[in-house]
Amino acid sequence: MTDGFPAPVAVANPSLAATVTRVAELAGKMGRDPNKVFDLRRLSEASGVPMDVVRSLLDGRPAGEPCLQTRFLQRLDLLRRTRLKPNGRRYTQQEIADGAGMSRQQAGALINGDRRPTMEHCDAIQRFFGVHAGFLTAHDADALTDALLRTEQQLLQDYAGRTREPVPAAPVSPAGDPLARLLQDHGVRGIAWRAAQLPSDKHRDKVAEWLDMLLESVKPTDS
Repeated sequence: MTDGFPAPVAVANPSLAATVTRVAELAGKMGRDPNKVFDLRRLSEASGVPMDVVRSLLDGRPAGEPCLQTRFLQRLDLLRRTRLKPNGRRYTQQEIADGAGMSRQQAGALINGDRRPTMEHCDAIQRFFGVHAGFLTAHDADALTDALLRTEQQLLQDYAGRTREPVPAAPVSPAGDPLARLLQDHGVRGIAWRAAQLPSDKHRDKVAEWLDMLLESVKPTDS
């Protein structure tokens, strides 16, 4: 296997498995290259999970779970390697300290693993690097699931954008109607069942938001 992920497999974590399946199906319907959608390097940088662990999780293999301190150090190192200054150089300890509102000694101790981070430390560093809350602390499977959920959201937005393209004024057949295709493929019960399998109300709210966006995109215009 290269830096891409060719197809959905039996992922051990149920939430991750469900998300992988949905993203793979959506990418297939849109004609997207699965190697790009499931690119290991991109998913690693988006989630903070090391590439070899991303590969193991997507392959359904146990990857272990590092302690909070190890996780923090791994992801902070990834941030320093991938979130660079405009000139392409890494942020210095002093720049991180200044941006996160702590002393250089505190920043150095956190970076070197000599001090355990508090939630306040994590929040401040996450804000400095411009990443979402929990980036430095979420369990690997949860972090990867969140990254794939953002991929899914982007794919759905791209799909909705396609449906807004102008089309000739003519009767729309079910094959050309995205809403009709959605209902044909899944049905109302199927859509409701899939939404019920999501891990939290936040994710189910996202489904409602995306469905509203899809409905808006296919709403007939006044003649």
